Amino acid sequence: MKPPILVWLLAAMTATAAENPNLLVILADDLGWSDLGCHGSEIATPNLDRLAAEGMKFRQFYNAARCCPSRAALLTGFYPHQAGIGAMVVEKPGNEKGPYQGYLNDTCTTLAEALKPAGYHSYLSGKWHVGEFRPQWPIDRGFEHSYGLISGAMNYYDLRIDKTKEGERVFARDGEKIVPPADGRYITREFTKEAAGFLAGHRKEHPAEPWFLYLAYTAPHWPLHAPEELVKKHEPAYRDGWQPVREARHRRQIELGLLPAGTPLSPPDGAEWEKLPEAKRAEMARKMAVYAAMIEVMDTEIGVLLDDLAKAGELDKTVIAFLSDNGACAEGGLLGQNFRPDLAGEIGTVDSYHNYGQSWANASNTPFRRHKSHTHEGGIRSPFLIRWPGTIKAGTSSDAVGHVIDVMPTFCEIAGAKPPEGMPGKSLLPALKGSAGISRAIGWEHFGAAAWRDGDWKLVRKNKASPWELYNLAKDPCELSDLAAASQEKAAAMTAAWETWAKEVGVW
Repeated sequence: MKPPILVWLLAAMTATAAENPNLLVILADDLGWSDLGCHGSEIATPNLDRLAAEGMKFRQFYNAARCCPSRAALLTGFYPHQAGIGAMVVEKPGNEKGPYQGYLNDTCTTLAEALKPAGYHSYLSGKWHVGEFRPQWPIDRGFEHSYGLISGAMNYYDLRIDKTKEGERVFARDGEKIVPPADGRYITREFTKEAAGFLAGHRKEHPAEPWFLYLAYTAPHWPLHAPEELVKKHEPAYRDGWQPVREARHRRQIELGLLPAGTPLSPPDGAEWEKLPEAKRAEMARKMAVYAAMIEVMDTEIGVLLDDLAKAGELDKTVIAFLSDNGACAEGGLLGQNFRPDLAGEIGTVDSYHNYGQSWANASNTPFRRHKSHTHEGGIRSPFLIRWPGTIKAGTSSDAVGHVIDVMPTFCEIAGAKPPEGMPGKSLLPALKGSAGISRAIGWEHFGAAAWRDGDWKLVRKNKASPWELYNLAKDPCELSDLAAASQEKAAAMTAAWETWAKEVGVW
């Protein structure tokens, strides 16, 4: 028989766990800042728009410039270098340890690991990409069940094509490598289905305990794959090219209050549409139509999960956050490319492997400059939507400066979990409750691209060989007027601050 005091403590812990909200983080892959309807897009995203309408939209939220560094920061609350992924993941461990070792280190704690003592059960469906070998899989880092891509990108219809033609793509359920059936299934839908399955199992096994679900879609990361009927629906919107799309999105962003009135649109950073041959214009319109269809499917699937939560009576008991791991991807040049020349099928089908290129990425990142892997705003500014009825006032926007390192401490505070010591990430809970946010400076470095933001000021460079640029983002959110020469003392002080930060986190 348990001592009465122990019975009381166990009952108190159970009651506390039952009162804590469930936690859901939804991560998109290579989604540009303007690709959501609530961010000005022509792409209909009613379910994500609903999260914004019923919750809060952050206007100044940042990622870590690329997929795996952002995921490492999200999961640990530390800068990517501090977590071991300052550059990219590696397929197998090497002799090098430290900021660029290419997998999560043993000194950091994942959000799933931190939530467990607070009574949470954690599940992952989707893309991992922070450790491609055991014991660095989700099941090894605090998640009770997981399903998805351990690696970076994949064929949305048939993983076997990647395995036989382009090298192994690791896909797993819990601790076992698997190959999903290639029977017409579409991976975005499968990720949602598996996520819902995890939650159904949780309700049976742990009905009185809270859960954390990390739903990390691969959409809309290339290869461009989507159902044909949706592609056809979107094609007319892109027959006039990227610049009309940019201009329309820019107008809507100002109307929506995402940008201050009078904010200029950054100069075009793509090919000249009128100079392209007619066949190439048709090809490029199709590429963007496939990309838009991928986003539509993702939004629809998010709606499926929201409906599932509502039917279970959990929707208003769940904190839901949505963000992107980096800005839109400009890989493949101005017009993109087929990364698998041996796959010559129509763009969007299983037998193709295209991306949409820099010209369309420039539209996706409206109104900002540059793209994924850069530390200018187009590479690091992310949509961030968060819904929490009873705490977050519906339909609000925040100008608080947030960063992906803030997800871990925010969710730990919400859950009553103890965060790891020394995290640079800060809880956004004050901003969620309506305050102006926290005063802080943030740093970036990725393959030599670097930045330092302190208040309204931002120092940024394209690479190690490029000079530092200086901008006042309150007056110049699109980084169009470089003040480095006119404000040399400010630039020097911020350079020194970045160098100090770089040394602390281990930048080479």
